[in-house]
Amino acid sequence: MNELPRSSKYRSSPDEQVSAQEREQLTRRLNEAFTAGKLTQDDYSARLDELYAAQRLGDLVPVVESLPAVQSYSEPAMVQQTGAQQPGELSVASSNGSRMTVALVGGIAAIVIILVILLLVLL
Repeated sequence: MNELPRSSKYRSSPDEQVSAQEREQLTRRLNEAFTAGKLTQDDYSARLDELYAAQRLGDLVPVVESLPAVQSYSEPAMVQQTGAQQPGELSVASSNGSRMTVALVGGIAAIVIILVILLLVLL
């Protein structure tokens, strides 16, 4: 069974020529999969042979169909990890911002209380 989606260039454009850049990218992906232990030595060698013998993108289907998918998007800056914490872990609150907030709220509360007292005295 073919695991590649129909939108994959290997299935949607099977007659297109294999470029040198395509061979380099797939060689890199095969090397990473082999290094990560996802391919045996025999499977790795066989796929490299198929890769360099391929003339058309459709010939590369057996080479790429069980490789890990390539991330084709980037994470929005809003969700990128910036600190050392793992997702879900809380970070230490900044003390400068919280002190300033308390001082600001306290100052506004004091002004409101003084205005209320002045209004009550004048009435």
